[in-house]
Amino acid sequence: MDVLNRNNVTVSGPVDGRPVVFSHGFGCDQNMWRLVAPAFADDHRVVLFDHVGAGRSDPSAWQPQRYSSLAGYATDVLEILDELDLRDVVFVGHSVSAMIGVLAANRDPSRFGALVLVGPSPRYVDDGDYRGGFSAQDIEELLDSLDSNYLGWSATMAPAIMGNPGRPELGRELTESFCRADPDIARHFARVTFLSDNRADLARVSVPTLVLQCREDVIAAREVGEFVHRSVPGSELVVLDATGHCPNLSAPEETTKAIRGFLTGQGSTRP
Repeated sequence: MDVLNRNNVTVSGPVDGRPVVFSHGFGCDQNMWRLVAPAFADDHRVVLFDHVGAGRSDPSAWQPQRYSSLAGYATDVLEILDELDLRDVVFVGHSVSAMIGVLAANRDPSRFGALVLVGPSPRYVDDGDYRGGFSAQDIEELLDSLDSNYLGWSATMAPAIMGNPGRPELGRELTESFCRADPDIARHFARVTFLSDNRADLARVSVPTLVLQCREDVIAAREVGEFVHRSVPGSELVVLDATGHCPNLSAPEETTKAIRGFLTGQGSTRP
């Protein structure tokens, strides 16, 4: 199968620019980066794509076994980088894509120059002293609700996830994005996402990493972002003065500035 068609890959910017790959979260597609990605197109090779089952990806490529864990999505990322022959990649992963990026970079660090983890959570379920923000019962109820009425769940949850009640248009956009996703694939992806545990993978990250955390986030609370920061060796943490789980839509200028600042401080390429 053609990898670039499978994931609806789009590329812009100078061919010799440092690659920046933007990866979207659950229920979204590459359009969620439209307010951030163009800011990098003058001097970076900007790559956008849709996870299988989202956006304009090829739905026939979805296989339950391949995508039974986040590892399958990480394989897709590596196949995209290989197909485009990209190295020194800055991978910008939002929400669940943050951990997908961690898995991909750990598997083949030679392809990656940096990670930017936007609203990351290595585990959503509380576990002993670890606070992921949800009890096991919370997650099961969430998944049961999603299974029984995906469209109703989307209409209720999307505005809460967006976290900007004063800007209802953002909640509506996220709701519409959720509703465009294939319900069967979305339900499966939600279960994989909310039941994953990637805490042990964080310590293996070997590339410079920026953790971008919103001031208030009902999906990935500030203490979760701080946990990721403490767990990834040498990482930087920037707390955005933004609310909700989607600063790429609600605070694109601040998000862009934080990424730019990180890349400037890091230098143009890895040592």
